[in-house]
Amino acid sequence: MSSAATPAAPRAARRRDWRRRGDRFGDAALYAICAAAALLGAAVLILIAYEVVEGARPAIDKFGLSFVTGSEWKPTEQFNVFGAGSLLYGTLLSSFFALLLGAPIAISIGLFLSMLAPKAVRNVVSPLVEMLAAIPTVILGFWGVLILAPFVKSTIEPALHDTVGFIPLFGEPQTTGLSVFTASLILTIMIIPIISSVSRDLFMSVPRDMQDGASALGATRWEVIRGVVLPTTASGVVAASLLGLGRALGEAIAVAQVIGAGSEINIDLFKTGDTLAARIASQFPGALTELHQASLYYCAVLLLVIGVAANLIASWIGRRFSYAGGQVR
Repeated sequence: MSSAATPAAPRAARRRDWRRRGDRFGDAALYAICAAAALLGAAVLILIAYEVVEGARPAIDKFGLSFVTGSEWKPTEQFNVFGAGSLLYGTLLSSFFALLLGAPIAISIGLFLSMLAPKAVRNVVSPLVEMLAAIPTVILGFWGVLILAPFVKSTIEPALHDTVGFIPLFGEPQTTGLSVFTASLILTIMIIPIISSVSRDLFMSVPRDMQDGASALGATRWEVIRGVVLPTTASGVVAASLLGLGRALGEAIAVAQVIGAGSEINIDLFKTGDTLAARIASQFPGALTELHQASLYYCAVLLLVIGVAANLIASWIGRRFSYAGGQVR
């Protein structure tokens, strides 16, 4: 017995040694791959920013910050004057209004699918909501032109004007239905699947013991959601909403099809407008002059700054409003 066991001991030791070496190699390889992926992402962002800024340099040198405040956009060689004030305003207004409409709807969908719906209903509704994100934006814009815009013109705009027309946002109904309001509705449809999917996963991650404990103390379903689920996931829900906002800020084709390509700053949502992304998509392929092209690059710089700022704010909110037991840390 002793002589048979003696050769097995060195073999077992060698196997353990090889296993430890393999684990060390695997750890090093995993670290290298993940670090390379992170550096690649940072490098791509830096290269994109560099190319966009370089393309915009002629417009930056000529207009400076007046490009942001000006609203004239005359690309012909006779004028060659450009300002993105109305585009910036249209971008922020349409995206903010889409978030104002879409976030409550999406969060409600997430709550229903995670907390209230039977499993059979959840298994059917969840894929249908997520499929909204798979619709090509050009198809969504085409539907907006053919179906949504006429419905907005004939039904929604008159109803809103008759009900809340004293608010400057809801002025006289227009003749085409192509407006900032219609673009906001399209953006609302586009951001709902993003926010609802992330919110649903967040709500489902809340420990069941916390919910059962609140129910055992006599809390109703609404009180459990209000006092346990929402406070626990608040930072993640806000970050998901800002992720949806970033999606809305950068949408180009669908917005260009339904916003009407206006060039004025109007507080009335029923008037036509334009956004930075839509103007880039519609005019960049046929830029008339070098300064026209550089001005479109300048619009891209503004859009990039807004998108990065939105993500930084989302990260800050996630760190600042971290909840532990419903209390802000």
